[in-house]
Amino acid sequence: MTIKQMSVFLENKNGRINEVTKVLGEHSINMHAFSMAETTDFGILRLIVSDVEHAVEILREKGYAVILTDVVCISCPNVPSALSEILDNLAKHQIFIEYMYAFAQENIAHIVIRPSNLEECVKWLSKEGCNILDKQHL
Repeated sequence: MTIKQMSVFLENKNGRINEVTKVLGEHSINMHAFSMAETTDFGILRLIVSDVEHAVEILREKGYAVILTDVVCISCPNVPSALSEILDNLAKHQIFIEYMYAFAQENIAHIVIRPSNLEECVKWLSKEGCNILDKQHL
């Protein structure tokens, strides 16, 4: 199972991230997870949100460049080496991780993964008994 992630391209300018969060909040769109990466000229805000289609629509109306990407979100125990074991299994099956980010809620960690081969990643995570999340269970 995959979920849609939004990538919003932002110029490196004071207040740009805040503008995005305000627009989403004004439209009752909740941010479940996000990651920010930057280069010298622009940043990429990656988001998992409650209403992807509406978020894309309103951000594009405001002039933001937005793309959608399929990612995998899993949960695992929030204990030492839990993620390492999962990544070891993916590496054993030649699945490269392009990027990932994570957040924890008490004893559970949620990890968003953008693998090189989405279908193979989901297949092996399922075979390993990983809890693959859908948007409703974030």
